[in-house]
Parts: sequence; C-alpha cells; structure tokens
Amino acid sequence: MLSRNRELLRTLIIWLVLVAAAGILATRAFGLNAGLCTAGACAVSALPFLLLTWTRYRKLATLAGRVDAVLHGEREVSLANMDEGELAVLESEIDKMVARLNLSVDELAHEKQALADALADISHQIKTPLTSISVTTEVVRKNLVAAGGLDGEVERLRRIEQLERRVERLVSVLLKLARLDAGTIELRREEVDVARMVDEAASPLAIAFDIAEVSLECSIEPACSYTGDAAWTTEALGNILKNCMEHTPAGGTVHVDAWEDALACRIRVTDTGPGIAEEDLPHIFERFYRGTHGAAGNAVDPAGVGIGLSLAQGLINAQGGTLSASNVHGTHGESAGAQFDISFFKAVV
Repeated sequence: MLSRNRELLRTLIIWLVLVAAAGILATRAFGLNAGLCTAGACAVSALPFLLLTWTRYRKLATLAGRVDAVLHGEREVSLANMDEGELAVLESEIDKMVARLNLSVDELAHEKQALADALADISHQIKTPLTSISVTTEVVRKNLVAAGGLDGEVERLRRIEQLERRVERLVSVLLKLARLDAGTIELRREEVDVARMVDEAASPLAIAFDIAEVSLECSIEPACSYTGDAAWTTEALGNILKNCMEHTPAGGTVHVDAWEDALACRIRVTDTGPGIAEEDLPHIFERFYRGTHGAAGNAVDPAGVGIGLSLAQGLINAQGGTLSASNVHGTHGESAGAQFDISFFKAVV
C-alpha cells in the first residue's frame, strides 16, 4: 500500500534530497566524515516519521475496510475506540454514520412492509366488489336468456362482463406496478427452463389468439435457460405476447425465438403487424403511453392503456435483464413488424 501512495513517495523523495543536500554541505564545510555523520543522523531521524506514517496508513486502511463492509451490508457499530486524535475522531464519525444508515434502512424496510400490506388490503377491497358485480351480472344475463329476453339486452350484459374483466386486469396490473415501484416484489434466483416458461406465458392467451385469428409460433433452443424468477418473467412475456397479438392483423403470426450465447440467454418476440412508429419507439415503455398508431379496439374493449409493456420492462430489469423494442424491416427497408428483445446476462460486470 505504501509503495502505491504518491503522497508518501513524494515525501520520501523530498526527504532523500534534503539528506543528500545536508550531507554534501557538511562534507564541503567540515570534511567527508562530518558529511557522512550528518547524512546518517538525518536518516536515523526519519525513522520515527516512517513508523508514525506506517501506523497512520494502517489505521486508514482499516477505516477504508470498514466503510467497504458497510457498503456491502455490514451493520455493526463499534464504540470501543475512545482515543483522541484526528483518526479517532474520523472513526467516531464513521460509527455515527453507520448508526444513522442502519436507522434509515430499518425505517425504509418498515415503510415498504406497510406499503405492501396497504396494497394487499387495497387489492382485496377492490377485487371483492368487482367479483360480486361480475357474478351478479352473469346471473342476470343467464336468467334473461332463460326467460327469452331481448338479444340486445343480453349483448349489453356481455359487454358489461367484458368491461368488468378488463377493470379487474387493469387493477391487477396497477397494483403490480405499485409493488414494483415500492420494491416489495420478492424475486427468486433459480434456474428457469425457457421452453416451459414460454408455454406458461402463452397458454392463457390461446383463446385470444384464436379469436384474433393470429397464430403463435415458437422456436426454443434445447436446454435454453437462465437464472431468474420464472413466475414474474412469465407475467412480463405474457404482456409482450398480448401486445403483439393486439397489433397483428388477422392471418398474421407472432414468433417467439429463444437461444443462448456466450453472454446471455436471449428471447425475441416478433410479429407481422405494422410495426412501431419511429416517433413512438423512444416512449414505447413509458407508462400509459399508447402511441400515435394504437391497436384496433373500441369503447367497450379498447386495445390497452399503455401499462403492460411498462410492467414487462420493470419486471425484467428487476431481475438484472434488459428489454428493448425495435422494428423488423423487409427486403426494401419497409417495416415488417415489431420486435422485442429480452436478454438475461450470465454475468454482471
């Protein structure tokens, strides 16, 4: 450590120059023996300085090690050193800083837990009446059909049911975003089978793909895997697949490709829709951004409110991965669909 300290090296060089100068002056004035004695005396007088300097830098190295331990989660506070001196004062201040940081961490943990409990309570309070409304509407619709009710009234009830399901999904996504922002989502670190994860993400959307007349094709490299949270990645990929399906016209296709390379496990989702407008690309993952060319929809069943992709990016980033969007271009440079790339890196530098 001392050999790498420029301040100490400069001090030693100045000291050597002064010793040499003192020896030369003494030699010229009183002879060679006097010069050697003077140089030797100067050299010996520097030993206490070197010892004190070595002790000082050892204490500084110890303090630096303590600070590094605090940065890596160490929470121990030591009040054993009650000495005087500038280093003792510095160590005391570090102990005070660690104590204050520990208090702040405890307060944040308590606030996060309180927020998580509040979000869980809000979710329960919202879902309970929505479920009751949904069940009541379904019963009314079935009774109306059994009584030979008007087709128009039955259709209105079906639309109400669609809106109820959409509100339930919207509330669910908003609560997940709130939990993600609050840092209360617990993410696992385990080996994830990509083929199984893709299948679990696509299964709930099978009927929607059939209704939209959009096909889903998957090409997964054998034994493709990554380290992360399977459940939350499934949620993120499901939102991406839903977005691609909604922007792909009937007869189109959504492709899912997954492979591994030396750096990462990569998952690519592409569609055969109109692609993403260039002015929308920088904002595609912004919350509630719907773009200049939204997906097809109507007042009863709109295509989306711009939170699915935001949630997907947040969930993937929280696992140390990345999610980016771009366009697929045809042979003549025209847009041939949207492309979403997910990367889970094997190591973080």
